[in-house]
Amino acid sequence: MDDISLKPTVAFVGVGRMGANMARCLKGRGFQINAIYDRIGATAHTLADELGAKACEKLVSVTAAADVIFTVVTDDDAQRAIFLNSGDNLLVSASGKTFVNCATISPAVHVEIETAAEKAGAYSLEACMASSIPQALKGTLYLMCAGRKPVFERLKPVLAELSDQGSLLRYIGPAGTAGQVKALVNLVMNINTAGLAEGLGLGAALGLDLNTLLEVFAQTGAASRVVATDGLDMINRDHACFFSAAHAAKDSGIALALGVEKGLTLPLAAATAAQFERLVGLGLGNIDKSGIAELTFPDRAGNQI
Repeated sequence: MDDISLKPTVAFVGVGRMGANMARCLKGRGFQINAIYDRIGATAHTLADELGAKACEKLVSVTAAADVIFTVVTDDDAQRAIFLNSGDNLLVSASGKTFVNCATISPAVHVEIETAAEKAGAYSLEACMASSIPQALKGTLYLMCAGRKPVFERLKPVLAELSDQGSLLRYIGPAGTAGQVKALVNLVMNINTAGLAEGLGLGAALGLDLNTLLEVFAQTGAASRVVATDGLDMINRDHACFFSAAHAAKDSGIALALGVEKGLTLPLAAATAAQFERLVGLGLGNIDKSGIAELTFPDRAGNQI
């Protein structure tokens, strides 16, 4: 395996909220960000200008420009497109390059990408994130990694800069296993979010003081992290996006598909996915997952914001 110094050159594919702030974090830690690519060209150019990088028009140019390429795209189709499209893709002339794939996608696609990368003489690691935008910028992401263990060990100096000097960095196992864990994390988180929205919505219908109700939730068996992160946003209808309803719907679907593969029935996950899909159907997929409260409060009930 080719050696990578403590400060390899870096590129990013997909620079939305998470990818852009990860790039800013690594730039601030002394890494040279050589190339930026995004399907929205203006987004790539803006960030490239900020970081002193090149905004690439072709994926093959991204691979040529850096030692380590982070990919932070939206879904299975997008992940396959950047690696497997005929003609221009990241695996053209990719021998010796290392790809760190951070998207929440189906575990089987992570395995597919690792196989394709190895065939091209490249290396692949999945690095699933269980954190949000502020953590991406501060370098305090909770990172769950999977793939070949030597690849993980070699990338530790880079990954540590994104995960609170490695205190939040976890190796899960072979390719696909981190994707499985991330799907379960989001399954439980989304169920908790939907449950909180229903509890607060019913509390509103009963005429209870919702701030008091939140305090009680936080100190009893109703406590979960979403009480702190989403509770006030649900009450105040502040759904500025940190994790979108569309992504919540997608990720619940990934977990449900895993359940089907194992012959399990997951009724809570199914009900939660249906709620987020309803929110998307109302044209509200781009608001934060806290927006599920728009379906549960008595004076909202699916109203457009």
